[in-house]
Amino acid sequence: MRAVVFEEFNGAVDVRTVADPVPSVGGVVVEVHATGLCRSDWHAWAGHDDDVTLPHVPGHELVGVVAAVGADVRQFTLGDRVTTPFVCGCGTCEWCRNGQAQVCPNQTQPGFTHWGSFAEYVALHAADANLVSVPDAVDDAAAAGLGCRFATAYRALTARARVARGEWVAVVGVGGVGLSAVQVAVAAGARVVAVDRTPAALNLAVNLGAEHAVLADGSDVAAQVHALTGGGSHVAIDAVGSATTCADAIHSLRRQGRHVQLGLLPGIGGHPPVPMDRVIAWELDVLGSHGMARVEYPEMLNRVLAGTLRPQALVERVVGLTEGARLLPLAGTAAPVGVTLIDPRLP
Repeated sequence: MRAVVFEEFNGAVDVRTVADPVPSVGGVVVEVHATGLCRSDWHAWAGHDDDVTLPHVPGHELVGVVAAVGADVRQFTLGDRVTTPFVCGCGTCEWCRNGQAQVCPNQTQPGFTHWGSFAEYVALHAADANLVSVPDAVDDAAAAGLGCRFATAYRALTARARVARGEWVAVVGVGGVGLSAVQVAVAAGARVVAVDRTPAALNLAVNLGAEHAVLADGSDVAAQVHALTGGGSHVAIDAVGSATTCADAIHSLRRQGRHVQLGLLPGIGGHPPVPMDRVIAWELDVLGSHGMARVEYPEMLNRVLAGTLRPQALVERVVGLTEGARLLPLAGTAAPVGVTLIDPRLP
C-alpha cells in the first residue's frame, strides 16, 4: 500500500510503498477513504509522544470500509463502513466495561501506538469494542473528524463541562477542534466567544454561530472576554495547547467557571505553568477530556443525521497523500481555516 512515512522525528516525510497491514485476531483492516490532518499528528512527527516508534505512519481520525477481518471479530464484516474513536480501548478492563474506554489503561491509538491512517489501509484493534458503524447519509467529509476533533469537542462540552443553554463559552483557538467546539456549543444553546490569531478562522467561527470574535494579537484576551460576557465565560476551552492559550482560557472564566483542556500540552523542557492561583481563588474546575468512547457515539450521530451538527461544514479542502506529507511538518505553525482531509485514493 501507499503510505505517508517518516523515519526520524522532525525529519523528512514522504510517500512510499510499504507492506499491507494484516488484522489482529480481534481486529480489522480498514480501507481508508478520508483521514483528517490534525495538530496531534504533528505532535507525533515532532517526537512529543512517547508511544511513537520509528519508522512511523501517522493519522488517527478516519472513515473507510472494512477490508479484512480477524478470526474473533463478530460484529463487523467485509464492506462495512466504519469510523473509530482515536482511543481504542481493550474492551475487557473495568474502564471499558463501564463505558469509559477513552481512559483505558491498555488502549491503542492508530497513528501513535501503531501505524495510522495516512495510508490506503490501517489496522484497528479490538474491533467489536471500538468500531462505529457510519450511516450512508453521513458522508466522508462529516465522518472523518468523528474519531478525534469533533467527538473530542462534543464530549468535552456535553459530558465534561456539561454546558447549559444560555451559558457563555470561550473557545481559545478555532482550528479543527475549536471550530467543532463552536458548533457543538451553539447547538447546545450556549453563547460563544471565539479567540484566535487568524482573522479568517474567526470569520468562520462567526459563520458557525459564535457571537463574538477576539483577535489574539498580543492584547489582553481575558479582559476582552470578561467585557463581552459581563464578567467572564462559564466555560473555557483551550483548543490549542500552549502556556499562553491555557492561561488565556483560564483567565477568561468567571468565578466558579469550568475550564476544559483539549489542546495537548507536551512537557518539552518541563510542563508549562498553569495559573493555579486563579483556579484556587475563584474556585475554578479544571477538566481534561480525551476523545470519546464508542458507547457515546449514537447520540452524536443522531444529531449529525438530524442536521443539528454539521461536521462537514468545517472541511476546508481534501488533498492526496503527497500533499498531506508536505503539510504535516507545517501543521505546528500553520494557521488553518477549517479542516484538511486526506483521501489516500488521490495521488
